Amino acid sequence: MAEDNNAVMGFKLDEEPKWIRVTLEDGTVLEIKTEIMSIMKVGNDPNTGLPQYSINAAPMIRMMRVPKESIKKSGDTDKGLYR
Repeated sequence: MAEDNNAVMGFKLDEEPKWIRVTLEDGTVLEIKTEIMSIMKVGNDPNTGLPQYSINAAPMIRMMRVPKESIKKSGDTDKGLYR
């Protein structure tokens, strides 16, 4: 039976993605991980015959620590977000 190309593939995570902690030179600490949204089989490599996949993923980023010197507030606090 022939397999369909361009087919969304079901998948399961063998383990939960881990957060990677990054410290920037200004002292900011970020945690980053990748969330896999979907995986699609898009065909086979013409030279090797190996399957090829397209992966839809989104980076998840959270700020864990931000130095006070890096925080800049607008001097005009009377105006709302939409000006």
